[in-house]
Amino acid sequence: MYRDDNGGPGTAPAAGAPVKCPLTKKDFESDQDVRWCPGCGDYAVLAQVQKLLPTLGIPRENFAFISGIGCSSRFPYYMQTYGMHSIHGRAPAIASGLKLARPDLSVWVVTGDGDALAIGGNHFIHAMRRNMDLKIILLNNRIYGLTKGQYSPTSEEGKKTKSTPLGSIDRPFNPVALALGAGATFVARATDSDLPHLQGVLARAAQHKGAAFVEVLQNCVVFNDGAYESLADKTTRDNARVLLEHGKPLVYGQERDRGIRLEGLKTRVVQLGADGAGESGLLVHDEATDDGALAYLLAQLGGGDAPVALGVFRSIEAATYQERNAQQATAVRRAKGQGDLGALLRGGDTWIIEQQ
Repeated sequence: MYRDDNGGPGTAPAAGAPVKCPLTKKDFESDQDVRWCPGCGDYAVLAQVQKLLPTLGIPRENFAFISGIGCSSRFPYYMQTYGMHSIHGRAPAIASGLKLARPDLSVWVVTGDGDALAIGGNHFIHAMRRNMDLKIILLNNRIYGLTKGQYSPTSEEGKKTKSTPLGSIDRPFNPVALALGAGATFVARATDSDLPHLQGVLARAAQHKGAAFVEVLQNCVVFNDGAYESLADKTTRDNARVLLEHGKPLVYGQERDRGIRLEGLKTRVVQLGADGAGESGLLVHDEATDDGALAYLLAQLGGGDAPVALGVFRSIEAATYQERNAQQATAVRRAKGQGDLGALLRGGDTWIIEQQ
């Protein structure tokens, strides 16, 4: 995209015309001071989104960022786009309404593990189920940061916080598994510490037509520092993660000497070269399977000697909710003609209240 001489949106120049300046990351940076704690992982996500948007070929005025409540929900303030800092947990509902009213917009939701999966749980799963054409980024730091350190729906069992001084007895949500179970057509996971990988995942999500969900494992330096240390430390992360690549076997490790094998309905870590184990016998990632069962298995990886899976778990094509809604509305107008809202409102029983 391009901007005109006044910094506003422009179009690609015609042959022989003066060249306009292409949009850059700076064009998507607002004049608001970014107010997150120093070292917060939110900075990395914000920077990668601001770098990505100029590459998408979408006018700046056609982006909208919607958030709920939480540290991550400050995001719209820092984007030089349209947006709304909405109410707790309701960002997917508000974003869905905006997308239905303005299907031409690129609508993004930025949320946190508490905002999306506690009070906003139903809104989140139904946005996935309906295949709303939204880009949903969930920043998962496994804690309530804005309200000063209570446990969240993704906090691990036994987590001691201000609201669970004896340790949490809740089983945590797995956001990727939840999105897959709700029928999301694009599901991915990345970390805030591997910027090239995060940028690639966000770019894939931006190009997807339909509900695109990205979980970002993100550090909270104040209330849950080091939650993903093994994935962030460059000396340990290659042994702690497996990067998903469509059509390729699941190989990982600093020496690329470990792999994931499927045995029945269970995954097992194997040492390559040991007991005849080779890449030919490893599980091959397929992000395009219709049922999503393989993606769901991979979402459960992690813990013990198993690595955490990162990358795109599922990416399939399916009709979006706004497409189905438009088709239905067109069919009804053809059959019954253009509706009359006034007639609809007066069509039932009415009363006139007269002053005595």
